[in-house]
Amino acid sequence: MAALRRRGAAGEAERDHSDREPVEDKYVEADADSAFEGDVADAPPPTDGTPQLLNNALSGMSSRWKNWWIRGIFSLTMITSFFFLIYLGPVMLILLVSAIQVKCFHEIISIGHRFYKSYELPWFRSLSWYFLLCVNYFFYGETLADYFATFIQREEFLQFLIRYHRFISFALYVIGFCMFVLSLVKKHYRLQFYMFGWTHVTLLITVTQSHLIIQNLFEGIIWFLVPVSIVICNDIMAYLFGFFFGRTPLIKLSPKKTWEGFIGGFFLTIIFGFMFSYILAQFHFFVCPVEYNGEINNFSASCKPSELFRLHDYTVPPFLHSLLGWTTVRLYPFQIHSIALSTFGSLIGPFGGFFASGFKRAFKIKDFADTIPGHGGIMDRFDCQYLMATFVHVYIASFIRGPNPSKVLQQLLTLQPEQQLNIYKVLKTHLMEKGVL
Repeated sequence: MAALRRRGAAGEAERDHSDREPVEDKYVEADADSAFEGDVADAPPPTDGTPQLLNNALSGMSSRWKNWWIRGIFSLTMITSFFFLIYLGPVMLILLVSAIQVKCFHEIISIGHRFYKSYELPWFRSLSWYFLLCVNYFFYGETLADYFATFIQREEFLQFLIRYHRFISFALYVIGFCMFVLSLVKKHYRLQFYMFGWTHVTLLITVTQSHLIIQNLFEGIIWFLVPVSIVICNDIMAYLFGFFFGRTPLIKLSPKKTWEGFIGGFFLTIIFGFMFSYILAQFHFFVCPVEYNGEINNFSASCKPSELFRLHDYTVPPFLHSLLGWTTVRLYPFQIHSIALSTFGSLIGPFGGFFASGFKRAFKIKDFADTIPGHGGIMDRFDCQYLMATFVHVYIASFIRGPNPSKVLQQLLTLQPEQQLNIYKVLKTHLMEKGVL
């Protein structure tokens, strides 16, 4: 009888857990749309931490226009702050990307923890942050090896860390892996492995993409600033066109996004990217690769601009002769590349937002967080930026630069002197045959 009672109690406990599992009902269904989407219907009144003073000032407006003003005010605030950080230099931009990465990771992980909090999974949040530390150690160590070769050569301790960097990174990860296995609890195995996957997918989305953004930045601030601005411009233009002209829904995941906003945003983004690239290409600060200068112990961006950032004459296609009245135009080659970047940012970039909308709808939440009034969380603003960063990195490697010269140089510096001398002789012979030397 005692055994039967124990089995019955165990069955009740299992039923209790199964009854508690669908905790989705605690979340209110809402449209998971980004801050710059075209509205087909009135947006719900903001309940996202908007300052009471601003709410009072806009209290006489309809919810549609009130939401429009709140989003606009905080959009201008963010854009102004962003350009101020650009003025402060590359270091501040790297710190900004790192801070955004941590906040995005926190928002996604918090959703998982909040959604399944009734299980009280042991070590879940601690292990999540530990894995974030491990992955950042790996990627930032790779960056250190690629771009700080002269600094590393002066520090014996750093040479040791770089030489065994991947082994140390692997050892740190294995420690976390073992901690996860030790944390497994009976009856929650499936959920714990689910959350283990949740953490790793979040790391893939946030940390990996942030690393690529920083690598793009080292190629030249223009490779960071133009793609970021393209996504921002496309969001704003799509929202404005959709707000004023939107009638035709674009996708079911985000009913407030419209074809009018999508198409209008595409053409305006192409024009913006082309003109913005022309402006930035004139300044060495934006076009020169960001390098560590050991003499001043700081980053510098001074160089002789590459062919990509020098004016060239291009022949105007015949069918445009009569329309423009020009036979040739002077452009920076980078402006041609900006068209490719703008096209991706306008046509494919929004799918990052669609993906985020689907994720939020799956968990019946409106936004990832309420960090920015009128916009939601940080992840709500950067869902498209991460996809764009990956494309830019692949684009640079495929069509602009090829292998990373800094990384090749760093690999050469780790070789034995005899090996370096042999490579020098081979390279010298090769350059003499080409007539360079």
